[in-house]
Amino acid sequence: MKQSQRKSGQTMVEYIIIVVIIAVAAIAIFGVFGDTIRQKMSGAVNELGGDSSAASSAVDTESEQWLKDLGPTGSGN
Repeated sequence: MKQSQRKSGQTMVEYIIIVVIIAVAAIAIFGVFGDTIRQKMSGAVNELGGDSSAASSAVDTESEQWLKDLGPTGSGN
C-alpha cells in the first residue's frame, strides 16, 4: 500500500515539474518575441477591422517577399 502511494506521489511531482518547465519556456518565448507577436496581432486585428494598410506595416519586407515567392506546392520555388 505504501509503495503504491509513493509511486503516485512521485508521478504527480514529475507532472508538476513538466508543467513548470513548459510554463517557464512559454514565458521566455513571449518575453523574447512579445513585441513581434503584439505587432503582428495588431496588424491582423486592424486588417480584419478594415484598415488595409495595417497588413503591410505588420509584415516586414523579408517575410512579405518569402510569402510572395512561396509557390503553389509550398516549396518556396
